[in-house]
Order: sequence, then structure tokens, then C-alpha cells
Amino acid sequence: TESEDEKPAHAVTLSDFMLSKHEVTQQLWEEIMGSNPSSFKDCAQCPVEQVSWDDVQDFLKKLNAKYPGKNYRLPTEAEWEYAARGGQKSQKHPYAGAPDVNSLARYANFCDGGNCTNSWKTAGADDGYTNTAPVGSFLPNELGLYDMSGNVWEWCSDWYAADYYKNSPSKNPKGPGSGSYRVCRGGSWYDVPAFCRVANRLLHTPVYRDYFLGFRLARTP
Repeated sequence: TESEDEKPAHAVTLSDFMLSKHEVTQQLWEEIMGSNPSSFKDCAQCPVEQVSWDDVQDFLKKLNAKYPGKNYRLPTEAEWEYAARGGQKSQKHPYAGAPDVNSLARYANFCDGGNCTNSWKTAGADDGYTNTAPVGSFLPNELGLYDMSGNVWEWCSDWYAADYYKNSPSKNPKGPGSGSYRVCRGGSWYDVPAFCRVANRLLHTPVYRDYFLGFRLARTP
């Protein structure tokens, strides 16, 4: 079900950008930051979680100092959604790669039972995980990107505004100039399918941390 903050549908044009194939792992975070804040440890290739937007900014500073010239950053909300939808190869799927909810378990780690309190069940829905899964465990979308739906919510660079789409510029929208909340996209292992739709928007304060919240890297070529 669409939320009001997903409307109106509108076209935007984006400059070239690059997005990592999967979420930042616990291994990479620990390599850069020297510690692992995740709730679900002992899984180096699982996405790092329990990281706030502000934590991510510290990570990016250290990562860019180690690899100068790359200028790694968070994706904008518009970049994230374009990539999740498969770019120009597919704009119609409600989930990243999955054409419908009945095939979602092949593409996404979402809440389907086990230890998940928001359990949602249908034939063949069990993805085999009760919390985070190693990145790349599921099928990629049309652009070869993994876990754009499910696994962990992903921070975007934008401030959140419920009515932003009504005022969004047509080229390279970057969100409001200020706000109280940052945008998260994609849904997680903890969420039912409705929250894993590529159009769905979530908001959290920049200091918020939780075991369903991580990120992936972007940069401008």
C-alpha cells in the first residue's frame, strides 16, 4: 500500500553514479573503524548494523582518507530508488528484482517467521534466515545489485520531508536543505514485504541505531 509521502509519482534525471553491489559488511566496517557495533556478530560478510547516520559519516571520512580520490558517500534517495528499480532495465517491479510478493523470498531477506515478530507467511516464503544474512545470499536485481530489498534498511544522504516529492527538482534531487530526520530505504530482515517495496520511505534521526539499519556506498565516477 502506498503511503502519502510516496506521492506524487514524478520523473527525475540523474547524473552518472556508482553504487556498491551489496551493503557494507561487518568485515569492512571493522577494518576501517577498528570495532564492530553489530548485534549479529560472528558473520563477517553480514551487513554491519547498529550504525547511525552520524556513525556512517565518521566511517566515510576514514574510508576516504584510506582510499583518496574515491570520494565514497551515501547515495541520494533518488539514486537509491533508481538503482533498486533496476535502472532503465525495469521500472515496474514493486520489489528489487522480484516481480511479485510470491517470489520475494528468492530476492530478499525479509520477515517470514522464526524469531521474527512481524512474521508474514505464504507458500515458499521462508528465506532461511531469522535475522541478517550474508550479503549476496539472494538473487540480484536487473543491475546486479544485491539486497536492495530486505536484509537491512539503508541510510541515504537526504533529509526527510513528507511532501518533498511535490517540490522535488527534476534533475539530481538531493532532498530538503535541512530537517530533523534522514531517509532510510529498502526494508530489512525484520519487516514484512510492504516495507521492502522500492518506493517505501522510512525516517530516523541521524543518531538512531538499530539492528535492522545499515548502508551501502555510492560515489560519482
